[in-house]
Amino acid sequence: MAWLVLIGSGFLEAGWAVSLKLSNGFTRLVPSVVFAVCALASLAGLAWAMKQIPVGPAYAAWTGIGASVTAAIGMVFLGDGVSVLKLVSLVLIVAGVIGLNLSGAGH
Repeated sequence: MAWLVLIGSGFLEAGWAVSLKLSNGFTRLVPSVVFAVCALASLAGLAWAMKQIPVGPAYAAWTGIGASVTAAIGMVFLGDGVSVLKLVSLVLIVAGVIGLNLSGAGH
């Protein structure tokens, strides 16, 4: 269950990052409120998951999911540039998180 909460929290991290961009420096109300809700929920989920998952793998997974999903949303929906290097880098982030957890760091 802790891993499911952590994965959801990683997606919420992407939600607050994208909302922060869309808030235009907190000048737009709805994205600013979405940012605050996503940020609080994301951090609360991370904190809860860390009761059962060691800090290293938990934080790496949370930031890895958040960074990867945020970058993908930026490329698909927000006009961020797409390149082979960016795509390979995203794969490396995911591979690093998986590798960290498979290495026994999560036990």
